Amino acid sequence: MKVTVVGAGNVGASCAEYIAIKRIASEVVLLDIKEGFAEGKALDLTQTATTLGFNTRITGVTNDYTQTANSDVVVITSGIPRKPGMTREELIGINAGIVKSVAESILAHSPEAIIVVVSNPMDTMTYLALKATGLPKNRIIGMGGALDSSRFKTYLSKALDKPANDIQGMVIGGHGDTTMIPLTRLASYNGTPVSNHLSAEALEEVAAATMVGGATLTKLLGTSAWYAPGASVAYLVDSIINDQKRMIPCSVFLEGEYGESNICIGVPCIIGKDGVEQILDIQLNADEQEKFKKSAVAVRAMNDALSSNV
Repeated sequence: MKVTVVGAGNVGASCAEYIAIKRIASEVVLLDIKEGFAEGKALDLTQTATTLGFNTRITGVTNDYTQTANSDVVVITSGIPRKPGMTREELIGINAGIVKSVAESILAHSPEAIIVVVSNPMDTMTYLALKATGLPKNRIIGMGGALDSSRFKTYLSKALDKPANDIQGMVIGGHGDTTMIPLTRLASYNGTPVSNHLSAEALEEVAAATMVGGATLTKLLGTSAWYAPGASVAYLVDSIINDQKRMIPCSVFLEGEYGESNICIGVPCIIGKDGVEQILDIQLNADEQEKFKKSAVAVRAMNDALSSNV
């Protein structure tokens, strides 16, 4: 199985690394527009194969989409971060042009590929990719919920002082500091509600920390995070490539689910070889549904800035 990762920056390279180390795919192609950059990352990663024990073939290319032909999954991480003085509309306009061009170039060589969108603003870029390509909605997946949920479970783990892998938790809604919804009511520790172990105040603190999880790391690192995002992408790709049918919150196109239509936003999905195989209804309570509605309003406002790109 073949995976292409477009954008060989920190997130893209980490994604390729985890896919190789976990032997998720037999071939990974890293593509970047910067001359020699993807080639260098691929060579560096390849030189870890004998010490880490994987046989995944990793190839780096500079803007040569012919090398991505017949990819089963394509991950789009390319785009620019918001710069000082840049408006939200300007950022969206630039990244929309990049994502649209990448998606079209990919499909010219891999018409059956499932596309995973990581570029920000992620929900809006997922919506753009769907509308621009005309692909069936199951083949365009925004990776945000998996990352947000991993951060949620990490903060729950710290609050509980228990292993993160013994904790289940999910974040839905938009992939943004003010739009994501950590579902504290449904979080559990080894099958028991976390509310049995943490106070309401502690759970509110966990939710608040989760919502600014990305901003916290940016402040500490001076740039966006890459280990957890890369791992979250690889986790999602694994569920597709190996037909794991995991339940993963993803940004997908809704047609009435959760009371919303014509929008890509994070909801729990079954992810398998066909991409989004099912959108699950987890029966939100009135408060959660209201938060989801407000999140959708915010995502739609972001989508409005796409203007002529859709």
